[in-house]
Amino acid sequence: MKNFNAKEVIEKDVTYLRNFFNGFSDKSIAVIGISGGKDSTVAAALLKEAIGADRVIGVMMPNTTQSDIEDSKKVCEFLGIRHTTVNIGEIFDAAKKTYEANDMISMTSQLLTNLAPRLRMATLYAVAQGQNAPAFVVNTCNRSEDYVGYSTKYGDAAGDVSVLQDLMVCEVRAIGDELGLPTDLVHKAPSDGLCGKTDEDNLGFTYAALDSYIQWLDDDKAGECPIEASLVEVIEKKHVANLHKLKTLPSFARQ
Repeated sequence: MKNFNAKEVIEKDVTYLRNFFNGFSDKSIAVIGISGGKDSTVAAALLKEAIGADRVIGVMMPNTTQSDIEDSKKVCEFLGIRHTTVNIGEIFDAAKKTYEANDMISMTSQLLTNLAPRLRMATLYAVAQGQNAPAFVVNTCNRSEDYVGYSTKYGDAAGDVSVLQDLMVCEVRAIGDELGLPTDLVHKAPSDGLCGKTDEDNLGFTYAALDSYIQWLDDDKAGECPIEASLVEVIEKKHVANLHKLKTLPSFARQ
């Protein structure tokens, strides 16, 4: 996080978001999934600064239950944004039952892992399209997660506008602190709220290690690599395997 000026970045991000939304209409709405973690909390706060709390809709989407749902509610109440809860449990169970009955579909762990994020994205678009004003779904993925592909294609990796894509985890947290957001939300152990594990448990390394490696790459690999070679191998393997998530859809061109 070398030479990171949180206040300056906040001003630039807020200006970008204000121009994006007001470029469509001064009544356009931001629809954002609220998990209670650092990314959705910071993104929602930046949206509030950009277009006002009345134009931000926070959507809480537990899959039947969510252990930290109170954190999600705390975000919405702290920011004073409009919010709603859409429990995707019945939709998830119905989709799972439908797929299980189809002999062409194997219920792999990967399918089940990605199902809820894709249903949540469909829900966000349902909320957006149910408004009486232009409404856009906000992507809350950060640069660190994007580098290793820690997202679901057409799930949380989707959206109409990205707020944090150029910011590492450590920078997102610094912005949250600068904005005066609740420390317990900005610095809580990140998790997907689905499998009971933290994101770092799933990844096999810490965000601190990942951020220091990305910073080293940004510095043109000046000095010694800050993490072990074995960890670099793991990170780069994930990076290469998931690059497709960051690229536009491959398409045929006649010329």
